[in-house]
Amino acid sequence: MRELFRLMRETALLMVGQPDYQAYLDHMVRHHPGRRPMSRVAFFRDRENTRYGGKGGGRCC
Repeated sequence: MRELFRLMRETALLMVGQPDYQAYLDHMVRHHPGRRPMSRVAFFRDRENTRYGGKGGGRCC
């Protein structure tokens, strides 16, 4: 049941454009063990810059 809730939460966050920080940390441990992961704030800034192109401001549409 806990796993189902986790997957539903992750799906909902992705639907509104908020990636899962814990999934990112898990990925870093598995695939890049020698690299230091971004902080939570840096991670979300990076994801927003990737999503919106780092142009600043919001989108009109």
